[in-house]
Amino acid sequence: MLLSGCSWVSLTPEAEEVRLLTSEAEARDCEAVGKTTVSLMDRVAGIKRSAEKVRKELITLARNSAAQDLEANAVMPISEIESGRQTFAVYRCPR
Repeated sequence: MLLSGCSWVSLTPEAEEVRLLTSEAEARDCEAVGKTTVSLMDRVAGIKRSAEKVRKELITLARNSAAQDLEANAVMPISEIESGRQTFAVYRCPR
């Protein structure tokens, strides 16, 4: 139970400017620059981690990847979370 509150993923300074888009409408003025698939452990010692904690950490990983790998400033989930893995579209949006 103690592990359920732990987070192993930190947002990098570069990724602080990367925002999470929640709809296609939000992305309409943005340039699609690629995709990123991120993953993490969704179980620790055989115990399933909190779905909300896993979701938040995957978003953080996607934001980190977008900033570092694609010099982008927005991400949007395009798949469901499956076994601790999720794919995000990556965008450059007007500021």
